[in-house]
Amino acid sequence: MRIGTRSSTMAMAQTEEVASQLRAAPGGPKVEIVRFAPRGDRDQVSKLERHGGKGGAFVAEIRDALRDGSLDTAMHSLKDMPGDEETPGLVIGAYLKREPSEDALVLHKDHELDAFMSTKAAGMKIGTNSVRRAAYLRRLYPEAEIIHYRGAADTRIKKLDERAMQRLPDGGEVGPADVLVMAKCGLERVGFGDRIGCAYTPEEMLPAVGQGIVAVECRRDDWKAREQLSLIDDACSRRLAEAEREMLWVLNGHCNAPIAGLAEINGARMTLHAAVISEDGAEIIDYQGEGDAARPRELGRAAGLDLLRRGAAKIIEQSRL
Repeated sequence: MRIGTRSSTMAMAQTEEVASQLRAAPGGPKVEIVRFAPRGDRDQVSKLERHGGKGGAFVAEIRDALRDGSLDTAMHSLKDMPGDEETPGLVIGAYLKREPSEDALVLHKDHELDAFMSTKAAGMKIGTNSVRRAAYLRRLYPEAEIIHYRGAADTRIKKLDERAMQRLPDGGEVGPADVLVMAKCGLERVGFGDRIGCAYTPEEMLPAVGQGIVAVECRRDDWKAREQLSLIDDACSRRLAEAEREMLWVLNGHCNAPIAGLAEINGARMTLHAAVISEDGAEIIDYQGEGDAARPRELGRAAGLDLLRRGAAKIIEQSRL
Protein backbone atom coordinates (compact mmCIF):
# COMPACT_ATOMS: atom_id res chain seq x y z
CA MET A 1 0.00 0.00 0.00
CA ARG A 2 1.43 3.38 -1.04
CA ILE A 3 0.49 6.19 1.38
CA GLY A 4 0.95 9.78 0.26
CA THR A 5 1.79 12.49 2.77
CA ARG A 6 3.35 15.90 3.17
CA SER A 7 7.07 15.81 3.91
CA SER A 8 6.91 17.96 7.05
CA THR A 9 8.10 16.47 10.33
CA MET A 10 4.58 16.44 11.73
CA ALA A 11 2.97 14.88 8.66
CA MET A 12 5.64 12.20 8.53
CA ALA A 13 5.10 11.39 12.21
CA GLN A 14 1.36 11.06 11.62
CA THR A 15 1.90 8.87 8.56
CA GLU A 16 4.35 6.64 10.40
CA GLU A 17 1.61 6.06 12.96
CA VAL A 18 -0.83 5.07 10.19
CA ALA A 19 1.78 2.74 8.70
CA SER A 20 2.59 1.22 12.09
CA GLN A 21 -1.06 0.47 12.80
CA LEU A 22 -1.57 -1.07 9.36
CA ARG A 23 1.49 -3.29 9.68
CA ALA A 24 0.40 -4.43 13.16
CA ALA A 25 -3.17 -5.28 12.11
CA PRO A 26 -3.97 -8.96 11.42
CA GLY A 27 -3.48 -9.43 7.68
CA GLY A 28 -2.27 -5.87 7.33
CA PRO A 29 -0.54 -4.78 4.11
CA LYS A 30 3.06 -3.90 3.34
CA VAL A 31 3.33 -0.12 3.42
CA GLU A 32 5.37 2.38 1.42
CA ILE A 33 5.31 6.08 2.36
CA VAL A 34 5.48 8.57 -0.51
CA ARG A 35 6.44 12.14 0.39
CA PHE A 36 5.00 15.25 -1.24
CA ALA A 37 5.87 18.93 -0.94
CA PRO A 38 2.52 20.58 -1.76
CA ARG A 39 2.11 24.28 -2.51
CA GLY A 40 1.45 25.22 1.11
CA ASP A 41 4.80 23.74 2.17
CA ARG A 42 6.78 25.13 -0.78
CA ASP A 43 5.45 28.63 -0.10
CA GLN A 44 5.99 29.40 3.58
CA VAL A 45 5.14 33.10 3.23
CA SER A 46 1.81 33.61 1.47
CA LYS A 47 -1.50 33.36 3.23
CA LEU A 48 -3.22 30.05 2.50
CA GLU A 49 -6.06 31.77 0.64
CA ARG A 50 -3.65 32.30 -2.27
CA HIS A 51 -3.56 28.53 -2.76
CA GLY A 52 -7.27 27.96 -2.27
CA GLY A 53 -7.20 27.62 1.51
CA LYS A 54 -5.79 24.65 3.39
CA GLY A 55 -7.36 22.24 0.90
CA GLY A 56 -5.54 23.75 -2.06
CA ALA A 57 -2.36 24.32 -0.10
CA PHE A 58 -1.95 20.92 1.53
CA VAL A 59 -4.45 18.41 0.11
CA ALA A 60 -5.17 18.98 -3.60
CA GLU A 61 -1.90 17.73 -5.11
CA ILE A 62 -1.86 14.59 -2.99
CA ARG A 63 -5.46 13.92 -3.96
CA ASP A 64 -4.54 14.24 -7.65
CA ALA A 65 -1.93 11.51 -7.21
CA LEU A 66 -4.52 9.38 -5.43
CA ARG A 67 -6.99 9.77 -8.27
CA ASP A 68 -4.48 8.94 -11.01
CA GLY A 69 -3.39 5.75 -9.24
CA SER A 70 0.09 6.89 -8.17
CA LEU A 71 -1.05 6.35 -4.58
CA ASP A 72 -3.37 3.88 -2.90
CA THR A 73 -4.14 6.07 0.11
CA ALA A 74 -3.38 9.54 1.44
CA MET A 75 -2.88 10.76 5.00
CA HIS A 76 -4.40 14.09 6.03
CA SER A 77 -4.90 16.03 9.23
CA LEU A 78 -8.67 16.19 9.23
CA LYS A 79 -8.69 19.88 10.13
CA ASP A 80 -6.86 20.62 6.84
CA MET A 81 -9.41 18.88 4.63
CA PRO A 82 -11.98 20.96 2.72
CA GLY A 83 -15.41 21.17 4.29
CA ASP A 84 -17.24 19.37 1.47
CA GLU A 85 -19.12 16.46 2.95
CA GLU A 86 -18.16 14.20 0.06
CA THR A 87 -15.34 14.44 -2.51
CA PRO A 88 -16.09 12.92 -5.93
CA GLY A 89 -14.32 9.61 -6.37
CA LEU A 90 -12.74 9.56 -2.90
CA VAL A 91 -13.74 8.40 0.56
CA ILE A 92 -12.18 8.48 4.02
CA GLY A 93 -11.37 4.86 4.72
CA ALA A 94 -10.05 5.30 8.26
CA TYR A 95 -9.98 7.75 11.12
CA LEU A 96 -7.35 7.21 13.79
CA LYS A 97 -8.21 7.60 17.47
CA ARG A 98 -8.48 11.27 18.32
CA GLU A 99 -5.49 12.87 19.99
CA PRO A 100 -5.84 15.94 22.25
CA SER A 101 -7.89 18.55 20.40
CA GLU A 102 -6.87 21.64 22.38
CA ASP A 103 -4.85 24.62 21.21
CA ALA A 104 -1.70 25.32 23.21
CA LEU A 105 0.47 28.29 24.12
CA VAL A 106 4.21 28.25 23.38
CA LEU A 107 6.25 31.08 24.89
CA HIS A 108 9.67 32.34 23.94
CA LYS A 109 12.18 30.70 26.25
CA ASP A 110 12.84 34.03 28.00
CA HIS A 111 9.16 34.60 28.89
CA GLU A 112 7.38 33.26 31.96
CA LEU A 113 3.81 31.97 31.88
CA ASP A 114 2.85 33.79 35.09
CA ALA A 115 3.94 37.12 33.64
CA PHE A 116 2.10 36.43 30.39
CA MET A 117 -1.10 35.59 32.24
CA SER A 118 -0.91 38.45 34.73
CA THR A 119 -0.46 41.06 32.00
CA LYS A 120 -2.92 39.36 29.61
CA ALA A 121 -0.20 39.59 26.94
CA ALA A 122 -0.33 43.38 26.86
CA GLY A 123 2.18 44.66 24.30
CA MET A 124 3.18 41.16 23.17
CA LYS A 125 3.15 39.74 19.65
CA ILE A 126 1.29 36.42 19.31
CA GLY A 127 1.93 34.41 16.15
CA THR A 128 -0.61 32.21 14.38
CA ASN A 129 -1.68 31.39 10.83
CA SER A 130 -5.21 30.35 11.79
CA VAL A 131 -8.06 32.82 11.31
CA ARG A 132 -10.00 30.98 14.03
CA ARG A 133 -7.15 31.14 16.55
CA ALA A 134 -6.48 34.79 15.72
CA ALA A 135 -10.13 35.65 16.35
CA TYR A 136 -10.15 33.95 19.75
CA LEU A 137 -6.80 35.51 20.65
CA ARG A 138 -8.10 39.00 19.88
CA ARG A 139 -10.97 38.22 22.21
CA LEU A 140 -8.75 36.84 24.99
CA TYR A 141 -5.90 39.35 24.69
CA PRO A 142 -7.23 42.63 23.27
CA GLU A 143 -3.99 44.46 24.13
CA ALA A 144 -1.74 42.02 22.26
CA GLU A 145 -0.79 42.16 18.58
CA ILE A 146 -1.77 39.07 16.58
CA ILE A 147 0.68 38.48 13.75
CA HIS A 148 0.66 36.23 10.67
CA TYR A 149 3.05 33.34 11.39
CA ARG A 150 3.47 30.35 9.09
CA GLY A 151 5.72 27.32 8.80
CA ALA A 152 6.13 23.78 10.07
CA ALA A 153 5.83 23.36 13.84
CA ASP A 154 9.55 22.89 14.46
CA THR A 155 10.43 25.78 12.13
CA ARG A 156 8.03 28.13 13.88
CA ILE A 157 9.45 27.32 17.31
CA LYS A 158 13.00 27.80 16.03
CA LYS A 159 12.07 31.23 14.65
CA LEU A 160 10.36 32.07 17.94
CA ASP A 161 13.45 31.21 19.98
CA GLU A 162 15.80 33.01 17.59
CA ARG A 163 13.56 36.08 17.57
CA ALA A 164 13.48 35.88 13.79
CA MET A 165 11.24 38.14 11.76
CA GLN A 166 8.38 36.60 9.79
CA ARG A 167 8.10 37.48 6.12
CA LEU A 168 4.70 38.72 4.96
CA PRO A 169 2.95 38.08 1.62
CA ASP A 170 3.39 41.74 0.61
CA GLY A 171 7.16 41.49 0.99
CA GLY A 172 7.31 43.15 4.40
CA GLU A 173 8.20 41.61 7.73
CA VAL A 174 6.56 41.30 11.12
CA GLY A 175 7.72 40.17 14.51
CA PRO A 176 9.58 38.84 16.24
CA ALA A 177 6.91 36.84 18.04
CA ASP A 178 6.83 36.54 21.82
CA VAL A 179 4.31 33.70 21.84
CA LEU A 180 2.85 31.15 19.43
CA VAL A 181 -0.47 29.31 19.59
CA MET A 182 -0.49 25.88 17.95
CA ALA A 183 -2.28 22.53 18.15
CA LYS A 184 -1.34 20.63 21.31
CA CYS A 185 -1.38 17.25 19.56
CA GLY A 186 1.02 18.45 16.88
CA LEU A 187 3.48 19.80 19.41
CA GLU A 188 3.44 16.53 21.31
CA ARG A 189 3.80 14.44 18.17
CA VAL A 190 6.97 16.21 17.01
CA GLY A 191 8.60 16.22 20.43
CA PHE A 192 7.80 19.72 21.66
CA GLY A 193 5.35 18.79 24.39
CA ASP A 194 7.70 20.26 26.96
CA ARG A 195 7.30 23.70 25.36
CA ILE A 196 3.57 23.86 26.06
CA GLY A 197 2.95 26.66 28.55
CA CYS A 198 -0.74 25.87 28.87
CA ALA A 199 -3.59 24.35 26.89
CA TYR A 200 -6.77 26.32 26.26
CA THR A 201 -10.10 24.93 27.40
CA PRO A 202 -12.92 24.73 24.83
CA GLU A 203 -14.59 27.59 26.68
CA GLU A 204 -11.52 29.76 26.05
CA MET A 205 -10.68 28.64 22.52
CA LEU A 206 -12.86 26.07 20.80
CA PRO A 207 -10.72 23.92 18.46
CA ALA A 208 -10.99 23.57 14.70
CA VAL A 209 -13.34 20.99 13.27
CA GLY A 210 -11.48 17.68 13.17
CA GLN A 211 -8.48 18.91 15.17
CA GLY A 212 -6.57 15.97 16.62
CA ILE A 213 -7.93 13.43 14.12
CA VAL A 214 -5.83 11.81 11.38
CA ALA A 215 -7.84 10.76 8.31
CA VAL A 216 -6.75 8.30 5.63
CA GLU A 217 -8.36 8.73 2.23
CA CYS A 218 -8.62 6.31 -0.69
CA ARG A 219 -10.48 5.95 -3.98
CA ARG A 220 -14.15 5.15 -3.55
CA ASP A 221 -13.95 2.14 -5.91
CA ASP A 222 -10.73 0.70 -4.41
CA TRP A 223 -12.35 -1.98 -2.29
CA LYS A 224 -9.04 -3.61 -1.39
CA ALA A 225 -7.72 -0.38 0.13
CA ARG A 226 -11.03 0.25 1.88
CA GLU A 227 -10.92 -3.23 3.41
CA GLN A 228 -7.34 -2.73 4.59
CA LEU A 229 -8.08 0.71 6.07
CA SER A 230 -11.08 -0.69 7.93
CA LEU A 231 -8.57 -2.59 10.07
CA ILE A 232 -7.43 0.66 11.72
CA ASP A 233 -10.63 2.72 11.58
CA ASP A 234 -11.66 4.07 15.00
CA ALA A 235 -15.46 4.00 15.26
CA CYS A 236 -15.57 6.72 17.92
CA SER A 237 -13.41 9.13 15.89
CA ARG A 238 -15.55 8.46 12.82
CA ARG A 239 -18.71 9.51 14.65
CA LEU A 240 -17.03 12.60 16.09
CA ALA A 241 -15.76 13.57 12.65
CA GLU A 242 -19.16 13.01 11.04
CA ALA A 243 -20.89 15.31 13.52
CA GLU A 244 -18.32 18.10 13.28
CA ARG A 245 -17.95 17.96 9.49
CA GLU A 246 -21.69 17.80 8.91
CA MET A 247 -21.92 21.09 10.78
CA LEU A 248 -19.08 22.49 8.65
CA TRP A 249 -20.78 21.31 5.46
CA VAL A 250 -24.12 22.90 6.40
CA LEU A 251 -22.31 26.18 7.07
CA ASN A 252 -20.54 25.94 3.67
CA GLY A 253 -17.39 26.65 5.61
CA HIS A 254 -14.01 26.87 3.95
CA CYS A 255 -10.88 25.49 5.62
CA ASN A 256 -9.70 28.77 7.07
CA ALA A 257 -13.08 30.17 8.10
CA PRO A 258 -13.49 31.23 11.75
CA ILE A 259 -15.55 28.11 12.51
CA ALA A 260 -14.92 25.89 15.53
CA GLY A 261 -16.47 22.64 16.67
CA LEU A 262 -15.88 19.83 19.15
CA ALA A 263 -18.00 16.71 19.56
CA GLU A 264 -17.71 14.33 22.51
CA ILE A 265 -19.33 10.98 23.21
CA ASN A 266 -20.63 10.01 26.63
CA GLY A 267 -22.13 6.54 26.50
CA ALA A 268 -25.06 6.57 24.09
CA ARG A 269 -25.15 10.36 23.89
CA MET A 270 -23.08 12.86 21.94
CA THR A 271 -22.57 16.54 22.71
CA LEU A 272 -21.49 19.13 20.18
CA HIS A 273 -20.09 22.55 21.01
CA ALA A 274 -19.76 24.75 17.93
CA ALA A 275 -19.11 28.40 17.23
CA VAL A 276 -18.63 30.95 14.47
CA ILE A 277 -16.55 33.96 15.48
CA SER A 278 -15.82 37.21 13.65
CA GLU A 279 -12.19 37.79 12.69
CA ASP A 280 -11.85 40.67 15.13
CA GLY A 281 -13.20 38.51 17.94
CA ALA A 282 -15.99 40.96 18.71
CA GLU A 283 -18.91 38.75 17.70
CA ILE A 284 -19.39 35.07 18.48
CA ILE A 285 -22.36 32.80 17.80
CA ASP A 286 -22.20 29.78 20.04
CA TYR A 287 -24.06 26.46 19.94
CA GLN A 288 -24.21 23.60 22.45
CA GLY A 289 -26.43 20.62 21.81
CA GLU A 290 -26.86 16.93 22.50
CA GLY A 291 -28.08 13.96 20.49
CA ASP A 292 -27.94 10.23 19.85
CA ALA A 293 -24.30 9.16 19.47
CA ALA A 294 -25.39 6.66 16.83
CA ARG A 295 -26.75 9.49 14.64
CA PRO A 296 -23.91 12.04 14.58
CA ARG A 297 -24.84 13.72 11.32
CA GLU A 298 -28.23 14.71 12.70
CA LEU A 299 -26.59 16.57 15.56
CA GLY A 300 -24.10 18.24 13.22
CA ARG A 301 -26.90 19.32 10.91
CA ALA A 302 -28.90 20.74 13.80
CA ALA A 303 -25.85 22.72 14.93
CA GLY A 304 -25.19 24.13 11.48
CA LEU A 305 -28.80 25.14 10.91
CA ASP A 306 -29.03 26.78 14.31
CA LEU A 307 -25.86 28.80 13.67
CA LEU A 308 -27.15 29.88 10.25
CA ARG A 309 -30.47 30.94 11.73
CA ARG A 310 -28.61 33.22 14.13
CA GLY A 311 -26.44 34.95 11.52
CA ALA A 312 -23.38 32.75 11.01
CA ALA A 313 -23.45 33.05 7.21
CA LYS A 314 -22.67 36.77 7.36
CA ILE A 315 -19.59 36.23 9.55
CA ILE A 316 -18.34 33.38 7.32
CA GLU A 317 -18.84 35.41 4.15
CA GLN A 318 -16.88 38.32 5.60
CA SER A 319 -13.95 35.98 6.17
CA ARG A 320 -13.84 35.21 2.42
CA LEU A 321 -13.22 38.85 1.48
